[in-house]
Amino acid sequence: MKKSEEKIPIKKDWKKSISKCFIIPQRYVLGIMGFLAVINAYTMRTTLSVAITEMVAPINRTEKHIIDSCPNPDGTFTNTGTVTHPDKLYNWDETTQGLILSSFYWGYVITHLPGGILAERYGGKHSLGFGILSTAIFTILTPAVVYLGDYKWLIVLRVLEGAGEGTTFPALNALLGKWVPPSEKSKIGTLVFAGSQIGTIVSNFLSGYIIHVTEDWASVFYLFGGFGIVWFIFWTFLCYNDPESHPFITEDEKRYLRKQLVTISNKDKKIPWKPILTSIPLWALVAAQIGHDWGFFAMVTDLPKYMSDILKFKVKENGFWSSLPYLFMWIISLSSGWLCDHIIQKNYMKITFARKFFTSIASIGPGIFIIGASYAGCDRVTVVLLFTIAMGFMGTFYCGMKVNALDLSPNYAGTLMAIVNGIGAISGMITPYLIGTLTEDHSLSQWRLVFWITLGVLLTSNVVFVLFGSGEEQWWNNPNHSNFTKTNKNNVEANQSDKNQDLKNKDKVVTKNETTKL
Repeated sequence: MKKSEEKIPIKKDWKKSISKCFIIPQRYVLGIMGFLAVINAYTMRTTLSVAITEMVAPINRTEKHIIDSCPNPDGTFTNTGTVTHPDKLYNWDETTQGLILSSFYWGYVITHLPGGILAERYGGKHSLGFGILSTAIFTILTPAVVYLGDYKWLIVLRVLEGAGEGTTFPALNALLGKWVPPSEKSKIGTLVFAGSQIGTIVSNFLSGYIIHVTEDWASVFYLFGGFGIVWFIFWTFLCYNDPESHPFITEDEKRYLRKQLVTISNKDKKIPWKPILTSIPLWALVAAQIGHDWGFFAMVTDLPKYMSDILKFKVKENGFWSSLPYLFMWIISLSSGWLCDHIIQKNYMKITFARKFFTSIASIGPGIFIIGASYAGCDRVTVVLLFTIAMGFMGTFYCGMKVNALDLSPNYAGTLMAIVNGIGAISGMITPYLIGTLTEDHSLSQWRLVFWITLGVLLTSNVVFVLFGSGEEQWWNNPNHSNFTKTNKNNVEANQSDKNQDLKNKDKVVTKNETTKL
């Protein structure tokens, strides 16, 4: 017996062994992978903004165009592109280009709410993962679709691409709600959502450089689509819906999160639609999201066009200078996220005031400085500097209103993000098309009008958030709240009363029949 017992191998705890390979807690692994997910989402979303400047054939400038336009360094007014092969250039006017750039958001809006509901019910891992994977595949197919079907088929593809990416933020919010303790909400939430700036930086900078080197706009779509597929593989093996289902999280971290996230319910729960849709703080957050998205999407989709059409930067320069404002925005967003958490923990500001304070900075600052950039005319250095400062201010949105859905309801954060981000994304449908329509002549005065409209939207939406927003957890986040219990009790009592009334009516009928017989 002893010999046979000696031959039995000692079963190793493989989960414990794997957990030792990680030098950081699993919630930070999720935060980093979520950050990379947003980077991939934005590289695939925004690479067309740079590529389209090289996909469109240069226009011949007339006297009308030249009057209110900036010259090239050589004194000419036409910006000759890097891509010169006629088969790879298209005669798309500004309105058509605006339509192409806005079409992504048509699909993006549609899948927000279904994505949020699926993330709440089944977890955010798969809705996020397959959303990014589908977007990556569509991105790789972009050049072939353009070659075969021109801009009409490109619009269809961009709608599908947006539909795939529409699940990104609802799924991330659902995951963060189950993984991030309140004391780390601003830091980890800002880290994840600030991936949008890094994605824009990488997209603008690498797109400009790669198109310059390859002299072919198609190359960038293959590159960023490939990155998305690689991310999906790592995501599948590293990240899970919640701490309880994670196979190799440490017991210490699991106990810590269980203690910190006591209000989070992992059970199947009905979404309280009526309290959510009648919540004033939620609609104030929607207003703030519309303002943020209007300003951010206007810059993300059309700043490369401004750099090319107005300031006459070549594609390589365009990629670099268009990415600079987002680098500054990323630095500010991370530092303000840490600062916001510190201020709240030290009780220098209440959470509601902090959310409104940082959101106001992110609304007023960008609006003022982009107006200044439009009046700086053709002074390239001053214009880029003012755009950079403007986007830096916008970085405080992330610790302001962007994490506010997690404040209002950690349990329904995915659904809230679906509503808020979905409605806000309508701005992405409007702004590129509106800008294309308003800037047909590529003139400075036309762009000034665009920026004045942007300032108006930013200020109006911020006033609504300041007046009606909140950073406090809402009562309907708790499925066992007395308001729900009272409603259920009233329903039960009403049903019982109806049953009693039915019995009385039956007794009356029986008595009447008996009387008739007698």
